[in-house]
Amino acid sequence: MSVQPVTSGGGDVAIRLTGVEKRFEGSAIPAVTDLSLEVPEGSIVAFVGPSGCGKTTTLKMINRLIEPTAGEIHVEGTEIRSLPKHELRRRIGYVIQQIGLFPHLTIAANVATVPRLLGWDKKRINARVDELVDIVGLDPEVLDRYPSELSGGQQQRIGVARALAADPPVLLMDEPYSAVDPIVRARLQDELLALQQRVHKTIVIVTHDIDEAVKLGDRVALFNVGGILEQYGAPAELLSGPANGFVEEFLGNERGLKLLSLLTPADLDLSPGCVVPADARPLEAEQVAKANGFDWVGILDGDRLRGWAWVDDLTELTRVGDAPTRLFRAAVSTTTPLRQVLDGIVNSRTRVAVVLGDDQRHLGMITIDDLAEGIQ
Repeated sequence: MSVQPVTSGGGDVAIRLTGVEKRFEGSAIPAVTDLSLEVPEGSIVAFVGPSGCGKTTTLKMINRLIEPTAGEIHVEGTEIRSLPKHELRRRIGYVIQQIGLFPHLTIAANVATVPRLLGWDKKRINARVDELVDIVGLDPEVLDRYPSELSGGQQQRIGVARALAADPPVLLMDEPYSAVDPIVRARLQDELLALQQRVHKTIVIVTHDIDEAVKLGDRVALFNVGGILEQYGAPAELLSGPANGFVEEFLGNERGLKLLSLLTPADLDLSPGCVVPADARPLEAEQVAKANGFDWVGILDGDRLRGWAWVDDLTELTRVGDAPTRLFRAAVSTTTPLRQVLDGIVNSRTRVAVVLGDDQRHLGMITIDDLAEGIQ
C-alpha cells in the first residue's frame, strides 16, 4: 500500500518524509512508525511530543545522523541517501541543545568552521562572520572572545550563526533553548522569529514544550510514543480542533488562552460597539448603552473615538458631545494578540477593548463574548 504524506497545504516542499520508520536493535517497538509528512519551504515546523515519541530521532534522520530503517526522505527534492553525508550536511544547518561550540576556538573561528572546511577564502569568510554576528544581534566585540566568556544566551546565538554560516536552505534545531532560563528563552524565541523574517530558511525545531511549539511553529507536528504522528497542522488548527484525546490532553487545559495568543482583532468580525456620534441626544445614547448591556457610552467625533461617559451624566445635556469623557484603558491595534486584549478587557472599567487603526480611527470594540465567539 502506498503511503500518502501529510501535505503542507500549498507551496514548495523543502522536506518530504514518506513511510519513514526507525527500529533500533533490541527494541520491541519502532522509534518512528510509518511517518509521512511535508515541510513547506521557508516555514518553521515544530516537532513536539512526550519523551520517547521519536521527534529527535526523526530530526536526526533528516541529516543522516541516524539512518532510517525504511521509507524515503527528500531534502530540496533529493533523496538523502543518494548524497554523501558530508554533501547533504552542507545543505543543512544544525543547532543542538548543548550548542557544541569548540571551547579552544574564538567565536569568530567557531562561526567560520564550515566555510573554512568548504575552502572559502579568508576575505569571504571574514565578511560572512561579520554579517552573521550582526544578523543574530551580537556586538562584533564578541568575535575575539572564547565560548566560556559568553552567557548561555550569547552562546546559543553563536550556535545559530555557525549553523547559518554556509547559508544552508534548511536549519534543524534540537531543543535549542531548553538549557537557558525562561526569560532568556523567551527572548531567544522572539529573536528566532525576527531572524526568520530576514533569512527565510526552512526550519524544523524539536521541543518538548507545547507553548514553544505554538509560538514558533507555522505548523506543529505532534507525536505520540513510537513516533506516531497524531496531528499535523497550523497551531490554531490543533488548538481549535484536536484530532483525538491524546492531542487534547497534551495541549493542556488552557487551549483557549493559547489560541488567543495566536489570534488578533483582525481575525474577528468587529462591530462599532457601544458608541454614538457627538451630536447624538442623551436618549439615543441611553438606548444604545441599554442595547449593549452597559451603563456608559463611547462618543465619536467623526471616525475618532473621543472617549466614554456614564449615561447618568448625560441627562441634563442637549448633545452627548458636551459631556466630559474618560479615555478607554484598553486601546489596541489590529495586530495585538487577543490574549493581551483579554488582559486589557478584564482590567478595564468598561469591560471592552477599543480597536484603533494606524491613523487612530475607531475600528470597533471587543467584549469577552466576542473573544469567546472568536475561538469557537
